[in-house]
Amino acid sequence: MTSDDRSFLNWAAMAIAVAALFLGFFAIGRVGAPEQATGPEGSTEVSVVELSLGAFKLSPEHIMAPPGQVIVRITNIDSQNHNLNILGSRTKDLQPGESQDLELGELAVGVYKMFCEIPGHNEAGMNGNLHIIMNAEPGPYTGSATSDGEVDHFHGFDTWQEMQKTMDDRALRFIQEEKSEFGGQPLEFEMVDGFKQFVVTAQLADWEVEPGRIVEAYTYNGTVPAPSIHVEVGDMVRVILKNELPTPTIIHWHGIRVPNAMDGVPPFTQDVVVPGDEFVYEFEALEPAVGIYHSHNGASQVLDGLFGTFTVGQMQTPDVLLDQGFKATPDQTIEMTLNDAGVIGLSLNGKSFPATQAYSGTVGDTVMVHYQNEGLMAHPMHLHQPLGWIIAKDGRELLVPIPGDTINIAPGERYTVLLKLTDPGVWAWHCHILTHAERDDGMFGMVTAFIVNEA
Repeated sequence: MTSDDRSFLNWAAMAIAVAALFLGFFAIGRVGAPEQATGPEGSTEVSVVELSLGAFKLSPEHIMAPPGQVIVRITNIDSQNHNLNILGSRTKDLQPGESQDLELGELAVGVYKMFCEIPGHNEAGMNGNLHIIMNAEPGPYTGSATSDGEVDHFHGFDTWQEMQKTMDDRALRFIQEEKSEFGGQPLEFEMVDGFKQFVVTAQLADWEVEPGRIVEAYTYNGTVPAPSIHVEVGDMVRVILKNELPTPTIIHWHGIRVPNAMDGVPPFTQDVVVPGDEFVYEFEALEPAVGIYHSHNGASQVLDGLFGTFTVGQMQTPDVLLDQGFKATPDQTIEMTLNDAGVIGLSLNGKSFPATQAYSGTVGDTVMVHYQNEGLMAHPMHLHQPLGWIIAKDGRELLVPIPGDTINIAPGERYTVLLKLTDPGVWAWHCHILTHAERDDGMFGMVTAFIVNEA
């Protein structure tokens, strides 16, 4: 090999080394650099924003991303099913703990509404906005905003005066508008062969939940709640269930002591009652009870209206409350059944504010309230005045009454509360999960009032 050959090889080796060194520095420069997400065929940046579905709430309520391809990654962290609709793109009904990516395509600058489509959930406050803003970092957006990025303190209204007038007008409808039919009225019976015999017909019926919102409800005898049934301890009870629904059904006596064959749980205690058929329930009312009668053949039947109160005997006023001026016999008894789902949605006794029933009494009256929860989540019920005393839970009298102005009733629970009306006025009465009672245009849902008159 000549010296010229060796010189050429040395220069070639040096060139290769320099090239390798350059490539090494280039590679090092790429290590740890953020990877840019790309859209289809690598053409457009993709923004991924995470969103949680909670108890009638989006978290965060407002999210943002820059213009371009947007994916919203949605997780249901609640104990009940939810879905989400953005620009007509909709997730499936997500089970608790389930996630789904919603691909929205390429979005321009603007504000896009997000909401849950399950009946009553949007109205309960399960909504928010996706804000597409120039140079935005994908993630939460603090507060409401208009399409030009300005903060909207008036929640879509032009002025605070307009917003307040809308809220006040909605509240006044509660006292100004004529109320439609209320459910839960006492069910009449006839004596047959020593039995107090009641006839209950399961049927579809149009039911006005709030003014102008009429739904096709599952009902007993055409109302929501069903007519209330009351008997005394020792009575022989016969209930004839006639099924005029398009689907099979049943009656379960929740909180009522009955023989196993009468418990109403197909296929364990009996077969379902098919459309056009009937079944006869017979049992003795063995002990005092504050219960519910409802379907036990698919949750939707209950949520859509197949529920009513069933009471046996009378809860007694504790001696300690007699000493405080409560009466031994209440001046009135109120049954209040709570719901939050199905076609009925957020409601008190099958009605949503301002269609809910107003209650009234006189200073000095003793009022007994039976709360029953037929919904899917707990509701802390709050009467602004007077203070309530819990005297029984699930139909069992407490050894010592418990005071409470906010009483949390879980699904299936029943609480019996005594009130002594003390101060005149109109006192609000509502669920204290605020999104179950108020929204940007005023009160709605689980709200009513107690009107206390001067003695």
